[in-house]
Amino acid sequence: MPNWGGGKKCGVCEKAVYFAEEVQCEGSSFHKSCFLCMVCKKNLDSTTVAVHGEEIYCKSCYGKKYGPKGYGYGQGAGTLSTDKGESLGIKYEEGQPHRPTNPNASRMAQKVGGADGCPRCGQAVYAAEKVIGAGKSWHKSCFRCAKCGKSLESTTLADKDGEIYCKGSYAKNFGPKGFGFG
Repeated sequence: MPNWGGGKKCGVCEKAVYFAEEVQCEGSSFHKSCFLCMVCKKNLDSTTVAVHGEEIYCKSCYGKKYGPKGYGYGQGAGTLSTDKGESLGIKYEEGQPHRPTNPNASRMAQKVGGADGCPRCGQAVYAAEKVIGAGKSWHKSCFRCAKCGKSLESTTLADKDGEIYCKGSYAKNFGPKGFGFG
């Protein structure tokens, strides 16, 4: 299939991957929605991925399939095993290609071209301006306390109901009240 868009090809679905939706791993590019464990289909990231050849796994499934077995590894045998994981419930069909669980991206991803949407302003958040806090991607300029407007860092924020606050504003508005609590 010709690569009309000029982007790199996804290591799973073989379609063009553009910068805003790209995840790179060991020299290969993937769509965010394709970057899933080949066994359990969990979403992966740089801290949870384990690569074996051209295959990607979460660390748990990789350990079950390719990790050491034998005495001291929960198997009870005195020697290492060459078991491929069938005894652990791992079923991997060689001939069947890996498919993303959600080939249609969310409405927000379609609207902003695959980039995350900022919870404060709703606009696309690209890598150069991204700050992650409270499990979401924010623009650097939007990453401020909802009450006082103070600029925040990912380590100095408190979140409540999808909004972010500095520690002082959070304590004033949502902390304990009464004698001894300022």
